[in-house]
Amino acid sequence: MAGRKKIADQKKIQQASSAIIFKDENTPLNKLKPRAKKALLEFRCKIEDAIVENYILGRSKTVCDCCMSDHNHTKSQESGISLWGVPLLPSKGHEGTDIILMKFLRAKDYKVNEALEMLQKTLKWRKEFKMDGILDEKFEAGLEKVGYIDGTDKEGRPLLYTVFEPLRDAAIFHRLIQTKGQFLRWRVQHVEQVMHKLNFKNGGVDSMISIIDMKNWQMGTPELADAIKKLYFYIYPDYYPEMFFRMVYINMPVWSHSFYNVFSKVLSQRAKSKFVITRSHKTAKILLKYISLEQLPVRYGGLKRGKDDDFSPEDQFSKLTIRRGVRNGIEIAVAEPGETVVWEVMGIGWGVSYKEEFVPENECSDIILIQLEKKLEVNVRSSYYISEPGKILLTIHNNTSKEKKVLYRFKIKLNVVNLDLNNMIVGDASAWSSNIARAQGSITKKGELGKTDEIYLLRKHNTFEYSDS
Repeated sequence: MAGRKKIADQKKIQQASSAIIFKDENTPLNKLKPRAKKALLEFRCKIEDAIVENYILGRSKTVCDCCMSDHNHTKSQESGISLWGVPLLPSKGHEGTDIILMKFLRAKDYKVNEALEMLQKTLKWRKEFKMDGILDEKFEAGLEKVGYIDGTDKEGRPLLYTVFEPLRDAAIFHRLIQTKGQFLRWRVQHVEQVMHKLNFKNGGVDSMISIIDMKNWQMGTPELADAIKKLYFYIYPDYYPEMFFRMVYINMPVWSHSFYNVFSKVLSQRAKSKFVITRSHKTAKILLKYISLEQLPVRYGGLKRGKDDDFSPEDQFSKLTIRRGVRNGIEIAVAEPGETVVWEVMGIGWGVSYKEEFVPENECSDIILIQLEKKLEVNVRSSYYISEPGKILLTIHNNTSKEKKVLYRFKIKLNVVNLDLNNMIVGDASAWSSNIARAQGSITKKGELGKTDEIYLLRKHNTFEYSDS
């Protein structure tokens, strides 16, 4: 019963967040519709007047003595008002001003007065939150496990990750909440770091994607829960309008659906459209809509690793389509002993199982089971040292009712021995195996000690399919 309710809640959230897709979110300034052009022109006039007349932070009933006695005070203020390095005074002619103003207009559905009020509140909040110098603030070590900036999406938008699972570590949790307001300032600092990397020009990258991984998250203290509520339902939508292209929530626990339903009521329909809620088994599929395999971390179904000594970005994948209810095999033939085969297999979607074996060429030798058949995780990387000629056999079983796709690649690392017995050297070389791969190593011919030759290795791999019957 609880499972049905969870699925129903997830569907409800997904429908709410994707009910309306606002097609104008990426419209260039030179292609604005008449309504948007008119609103922008009016907004520019109001902003110009508010800054010049010194009421951009709101009209005050009292006027400070310095403003009354020194007209230059107003002038100095008007010239310095900016957001993320972009001056807000339209008459300055900065190409980023209209980009910023359009974000506030879109957030308020082109209602100029509401957009002006939103901008004023943003400037007030930044002053009260003491944003000056926030980029230089230092926070406790270890928090980088909870939040970090890593890579870009397919359009070049920066990716901002928040991972709640490390908060189960008491040490990290207490470092985060030991100072009141630290969590908020720390996360806002990350957003500000991204904001200063954006390109507020026509056609430039002017938004980011936030990925919130809620796996194994517990609410924690009331202070932390309140900070999270403020961050995602107030600060981001109110003070960073249209700066988040998407906010992708993954691995949401059951109880968090109610949390979302309650607090999302304060959001506009446009703000809700930025939210993407996905179930665990669809995490990779959803993220890959926005992020390339090379930019998506392994833990989320991509290929990105911190440091990769086995493969480079140029090492491309082959694709294998597996029909429902059948097994497919990938064979990697290895003719020379003393080589190490490294392979990587990635399943798109769930319900696929996977087994690894080494089948010797000599029929008298035993088949070696490298990996028992098990459910294929989003990304698997393995290696095996070849002691005799044979083949690596990767068997993939699709026991679902739908066609599945699997990506794979492999590389053979060849140890080449120098035959100079007085100075035995083992050189390491790598060969990319798809049809013909080339390896370079140091070998010695009779009478030509120490000469380096090129070795061309013919490699082949086959795929095949067979039914369970």
